[in-house]
Amino acid sequence: MINSLVRGALIYVAVIGAVRLMGKRQIGQLQPSELVITIILSEVAAMPLQNSSVPLFTCLGLVFLLASFEVISSVLSVKFPSFRKLIQGNSVLVIKNGEIVQKELGLIRYSVDDLTEALRLKDVFDIQNVDFAYVETNGAVSVKLKKDCRPPTNNDDKTEDGLLPCLIISNGKIVKHEFDLCNMTEAKLQKILKQKKLNEKDILLMTADCKDHYYIVKKQVNTK
Repeated sequence: MINSLVRGALIYVAVIGAVRLMGKRQIGQLQPSELVITIILSEVAAMPLQNSSVPLFTCLGLVFLLASFEVISSVLSVKFPSFRKLIQGNSVLVIKNGEIVQKELGLIRYSVDDLTEALRLKDVFDIQNVDFAYVETNGAVSVKLKKDCRPPTNNDDKTEDGLLPCLIISNGKIVKHEFDLCNMTEAKLQKILKQKKLNEKDILLMTADCKDHYYIVKKQVNTK
């Protein structure tokens, strides 16, 4: 009895430590790789509780090994966008300028019923009110309503219909898969960076839209 309690306490502490090591996310925000690790982690943690003959320290080692895999994967995803794309994929634009992008729906095997249900969960009951919509890599849907359909706020959103800020540079890396959506080219980007006397490696975040409005956040310089 005491042995089982001790094993349970050690496994509980180990799993809590592993989850803290992997970072803070809600279940609905997990990426595919994170969900797989979480499922395997729960199975490994249950083994010594269900069968006392299973070596406890072997399971504890596996718990932290799995957590280490996820941490390494997260670091590689930040440093190498191509690795992130391979593991997590890209967000998919399913409504563009108020029109359903049927080809993209087919590629991700998303039915119209799936789309309308996801929009209803966002309190959008009329698809005609949607300007842009993305299916994110974790399966959630992000929505930008048309200007006339947005609820009033203290900070009135004056963004025009048909304009969507696209990610151009992320953590010093150029992101090209949305260039067409915002009429961006490599030559135009380099011209903007030259005018600002910046290199892409100096930029934490850059977004732009098809009317050449862009927003740049420079990386902070560590002076320590």
